[in-house]
Amino acid sequence: MRKLYPLFLFFLFTFPAISFAEDQPLRLSWNKKILQIHGDSIPGGKIEIWYLEAYCRPGSTDRDWHETVIPHETKLVSSNNDGTQLQLKCTLEDGVELYHIIKSSTDEVAFQVKAHNPTKKKSQAHWAQPCMRVGAFTGYEDPADKYAYIQKSFVFLDDKLAMMPTTPWSTNARYIPGQVWAAPGVDRDDVNPRPLNEKTPSNGLIGCFSKDDSMILAMAWDPYQELFQGVIRCLHSDFRIGGLNPGETKMIHGKVYLLPNNVEGLLERYQNDFPKHE
Repeated sequence: MRKLYPLFLFFLFTFPAISFAEDQPLRLSWNKKILQIHGDSIPGGKIEIWYLEAYCRPGSTDRDWHETVIPHETKLVSSNNDGTQLQLKCTLEDGVELYHIIKSSTDEVAFQVKAHNPTKKKSQAHWAQPCMRVGAFTGYEDPADKYAYIQKSFVFLDDKLAMMPTTPWSTNARYIPGQVWAAPGVDRDDVNPRPLNEKTPSNGLIGCFSKDDSMILAMAWDPYQELFQGVIRCLHSDFRIGGLNPGETKMIHGKVYLLPNNVEGLLERYQNDFPKHE
């Protein structure tokens, strides 16, 4: 395996050694745009995340999707021998570079992203989509019913767990079906062109319960642009970039949690990891 590059040393940080799921750390792999999280305790054996599905321009809510997406290329820079750390680099068509450090522990995967604009032009990269596939985890992989998994899925509205389909539930948009919750303070013209819920989420968590209800899978980012229930048995917490001026650098961080079914425990972890969201 390749060794870590000095360019990324500033990313190195320590994660809490709190174990809820299993003694061995989750294992990571990335190939053909898919990040896989492997673990013996995971229903289905692995979680797949399209990492990353898209980088997006603002003004996206009622516009053709192809006009929103900024083409990009992602490369694997390095990985360690035990499969607990990956380094990726994304290069956008406009020249913006994003460096991703992804690290696993026993019950979570942590993401640190450095977004940098080395060009002399302002970048319109406002948000990005890590697309987490949850069909196998929820037990709803039957191709005859693509959306059954939403009955296992949740967000938090009015400071309470809200199972999908939530009340209210929007059904009108340029593209259907799906559901979008714009993050607090985010312009509602700058989100996914799927049905936009009138509610604002209470926090940045989106997740689901396993088929047997023994586990929770959830994702969160800071800052985040939206929460999104998608159309390929997927859930998104899409991270916010907010554009980049020439020479500007921004830091973004995220988590994927794989925990026993304890909503209060999930919230405690989230509040500890994302204190700015309180």
